[in-house]
Amino acid sequence: MSPRTPLPPPPPPAELQSWPDREARIADRALALDVLGRRLLGPGRLVMFLVWFALLELGWGLVGVLLISIGGPAPDPLAVVTGVFAAVLGIGVLVPAVWLTVRAARHDRTVRERLTQWAALDRHGPTDARLRAPALSACWLLLSFAMCGVGLWLGFAVPAGTRWEDGGYGLVAYGMGAALILWVNGLTGLTKAVGHYRFAVRLTGPRRPAGRSASSGLPRPE
Repeated sequence: MSPRTPLPPPPPPAELQSWPDREARIADRALALDVLGRRLLGPGRLVMFLVWFALLELGWGLVGVLLISIGGPAPDPLAVVTGVFAAVLGIGVLVPAVWLTVRAARHDRTVRERLTQWAALDRHGPTDARLRAPALSACWLLLSFAMCGVGLWLGFAVPAGTRWEDGGYGLVAYGMGAALILWVNGLTGLTKAVGHYRFAVRLTGPRRPAGRSASSGLPRPE
């Protein structure tokens, strides 16, 4: 589904709800939950997540050419000029990649809010079970965990293994920046996968007492 396709609107307030019967409400709820679930964890969303991550690393890698060229013991003027040119290109890639990443995070927050609102309308076992999306959740979890692992390794390996003649502080700065990008994206993906799965488990689990249903964001038992 294209990101430009409008999201399902929030469900109408209780006083304006006009479904003819529960079956119609369940059908609209199922459609909204399916669309919102794909927009949050679907294959297209995962591909875009990886594309924004690749653009961030590419932009920072081009900036790193300049950092490494000036971070050694005796900077080569030609290498510095090449590094400046690469850094300009890198900033041109990095700035829109950061903007797209922030925009995607805001979009995910909106999707989660509407997902919670539609889920709170009612309960329906088959629809709620599909919302778990275990395969997609596992893909997000494994990829994000791999990003965090590589970022952790990079954050320690680059400073420990860098010599002054190999690039000195410039190489360390580049390595730490690349590790930070890995960590931020990995933690974002982990938070999304774990949070969505916990939400789906609560939705399909036993109904809570009426006194606790409001705090959980799920519908009260009828």
